Amino acid sequence: MQGSFDTPDTHKYSVILPTYNERKNLPVIVYLLAKMFAENGLAWEVIIVDDNSPDGTQEIANQLAKVYGDDKIVLKPRAGKLGLGTAYIHGLNFVTGDFVIIMDADFSHHPKFIPQFIRLQKAHNLDIVTGTRYRSTSIPYTREAQPGGVHGWDFKRKLVSRGANYLADTVLNPGVSDLTGSFRLYRLPVLRHIITETVSKGYVFQMEMMVRARALGYTVGEVPITFVDRIFGDSKLGANEIVSYAKGIWTLFTTV
Repeated sequence: MQGSFDTPDTHKYSVILPTYNERKNLPVIVYLLAKMFAENGLAWEVIIVDDNSPDGTQEIANQLAKVYGDDKIVLKPRAGKLGLGTAYIHGLNFVTGDFVIIMDADFSHHPKFIPQFIRLQKAHNLDIVTGTRYRSTSIPYTREAQPGGVHGWDFKRKLVSRGANYLADTVLNPGVSDLTGSFRLYRLPVLRHIITETVSKGYVFQMEMMVRARALGYTVGEVPITFVDRIFGDSKLGANEIVSYAKGIWTLFTTV
C-alpha cells in the first residue's frame, strides 16, 4: 500500500538522523527516504545531527545536500559525542515540519514502514506511532501490517533485547511492546513536551520517552517493523549501556 493515501497529506515530515561514523550508510538511507517521500507525495526534510564523525560523514552529508537540495538535507553538526537524547534536542531546534520522525541512520530502520506510521496516525489521530519488533499486528489494528521481527542478530543480542523489554514492561507497565526501539513518528508539539520531561541520556532515553508519553496521557500506536542489523560499521551498544538501562528502569519506577 506504499504510495496510497485516501486524502492529500498537507503535513511536512522532518526526519532527525543522529550520526556517528555513518558515511557508508548515510547515502543509502537518504536515497530510500527521498524515494519514499516522493512516491507518497509528502513534504519532507532530513536533519542530520553528526557528532564530529572522523570518517567523513559530514562531507557526505554536504554532498547529499547538493544532490537533493539544502532545504531537504540539513546538516547540523556538534563538537563531539554528546549522547542520543541531546542529538534529538539539538535537531528539534532546526525542524520546520509539524511531524517528526526519529530513526537510525544505519539502515536498521527501513523507510518503507513510514507510510504505515502515517496512515495509522491519520486514521486514529494519534500523538505518537512507534515501530515494534515484537508484535504481529498493529495497535490499533490495520490489515496492512505484517509481523515484526529482527534479522542479523545472534541469540545473545536477541535475548538481551527481549529481556530488556520484558523487564521494563513488568516493572513500568507502559503499554508499549518495544520500549528500546528508536523508530517513531511524533507530533512536533508532543515531542517537544516529552523531551522537556525526559532526563535520561543515551539508550535509556528511548525507554523513558515512551514511559513519559503514557504518563502525560498521549496516545500511542504501534506498527510492526522488521529490524535489520546495520549494514556497515559497528554496533554502539555495550555493557555500559545495558547497566544504564537497568538503572533507568529503577529511576522511572521510583519517580514516574
